[in-house]
Amino acid sequence: MVYYFGLEYSPTSYRLELLPAVPAYHRQARDNKLMMRGQLVYYGPMPAYYGIGEIQHVVGDYIVVDFRGTGYFGVHVDLMEPQYLIPIPNATMALL
Repeated sequence: MVYYFGLEYSPTSYRLELLPAVPAYHRQARDNKLMMRGQLVYYGPMPAYYGIGEIQHVVGDYIVVDFRGTGYFGVHVDLMEPQYLIPIPNATMALL
């Protein structure tokens, strides 16, 4: 077990350090991205916090993502605004 911010954390098999951090105010985060159900995404500002997630639903201006506890915070399902989510490029998928 690893402790992160005083919390017990079980490391994931994903190599989250390969995902670049993208702040929510950055142009790449604000670009109109097509977000579809089943697409794999990560939390842009700090990928290790939430890990890698799958889009479950798009509800108006918000997106429901199932992270399956792959990040440091152990979040399973969360509702987020699109500028916080970055699609995982196909080239990066093979490395993770």
